[in-house]
Amino acid sequence: MSDKSNRKAELLSNPVEHIDITAFDGRHMIDAWEKMSFTSRDAARAARILEQAVADPDCSVILTLAGSTSAGGCMHVWRDMVRNNMVDAIVSTGASIVDMDFFEALGFKHYQAREIPDDRELRDLYIDRIYDTYIDEEELQACDAATLEIADLLEPGPRSSRSYIKAMGKWLADGNAKKEGSLVQECYEQGVPIFCPAFSDCSAGFGLVKHQVERMKAKQPYLSIDSVADFRELTDIKIKAGKTGLFMVGGGVPKNFAQDTVVCAEILGVEVPMHAYAVQITVADVRDGACSSSTLKEACSWGKVDVALEQMVFAEASTVAPVIASDVYHRRDWEKRPRHRYGDMFQD
Repeated sequence: MSDKSNRKAELLSNPVEHIDITAFDGRHMIDAWEKMSFTSRDAARAARILEQAVADPDCSVILTLAGSTSAGGCMHVWRDMVRNNMVDAIVSTGASIVDMDFFEALGFKHYQAREIPDDRELRDLYIDRIYDTYIDEEELQACDAATLEIADLLEPGPRSSRSYIKAMGKWLADGNAKKEGSLVQECYEQGVPIFCPAFSDCSAGFGLVKHQVERMKAKQPYLSIDSVADFRELTDIKIKAGKTGLFMVGGGVPKNFAQDTVVCAEILGVEVPMHAYAVQITVADVRDGACSSSTLKEACSWGKVDVALEQMVFAEASTVAPVIASDVYHRRDWEKRPRHRYGDMFQD
């Protein structure tokens, strides 16, 4: 091996290990936090609200994901929430679903950055950095190629990101997964739809651009992602579900997209209740007026979220979300819930 290859192997030698919410009992921590103050008590109340949403037989739970918690070790938290019937639909950034979860389903890994050299050296080695986490760019390009392969298998024309991600899950389940138990495959098998309203802003975007360019050169029709269809389909789920709860990790497009379904249904002439339960875990500052940091109380003024059972938790999500999810898992009210399988609503 060359010195360059040796250096790359040295930097990519400590894989991130994903936390298992079933392996520890978060109830002890939540019970203790409830008797404290500051963020500890906020996180405990958030766990109680999520538990109430899961225990409510009339409530459907929507998980929203923004940021890089999946790369940082929470990938199996979201997977296990789906597997154990604590989540009925997901709205996410494309990176969490494709560059992180689907990427690992292909057999690749994320790595702890035990040292962070000059980022120009990382670029020369084809190593991408997310704070203190590394990704092999060559492996990420293999992920791009897989999304191209899936696009080439599908009928041309517009489709929602949900429809395309469902095809990704089927492709993995059909024997292409190198790592079993990815979120994408689990959602496909459990009928939990995943929406990425800004889907091209991820590794899949590169694959889909290449798909379209190659089809255009060959004068053939091509596949495209219809973000309006995403909004319509998620609103259809809200209309069918009625009572809903939100568990929001980070903010961004996923947060607002899920909240806006209430308003969209109203515009369509259908009266639906505001989201009855809502938790957001974020480090965003509320003072700049940005939507990502807007409080859930503020969302009530828009007719999106009821304020009776809402909780903001100002914390870095990888520290508190696994404890909250473990608490709800070990209280086991999810065992009594029906599986809604909202993904089966749509004909693909």
